[in-house]
Amino acid sequence: QVQLVESGGGLVQPGGSLRLSCAASGRMFSRYVMAWFRQAPGKEREFVAAMPWSGGSTYYQDSAKGRFTISRDNAKNTVYLQMNSLKPEDTAIYYCAADTVYSGRSYYTPEKYNTWGQGTQVTVSS
Repeated sequence: QVQLVESGGGLVQPGGSLRLSCAASGRMFSRYVMAWFRQAPGKEREFVAAMPWSGGSTYYQDSAKGRFTISRDNAKNTVYLQMNSLKPEDTAIYYCAADTVYSGRSYYTPEKYNTWGQGTQVTVSS
């Protein structure tokens, strides 16, 4: 059974950068899909980015395009979210998620993902 642990959150000034990490324990299979979601206070959890564990296509929320990059390191069993040009509206708890059962749902919906990390807080403020 896969378990996910996020790290790398913190306080950053507007325009700054952070790299979030999601370490996966257990064997990872190419058919798995990995994603990042975020949830701000009083708001629903929203999609940020996703990619198949096998690599290839990446998917982004419109507000993340051009600023965020999702990637993975197979050797380290880790997925990353590089976030540049951060804005105060990016402030949220960021969650790593995995679809390990090959759900046919859209990459963009949280219902697709059956495994979640505990989240890491990102605060963008001057």
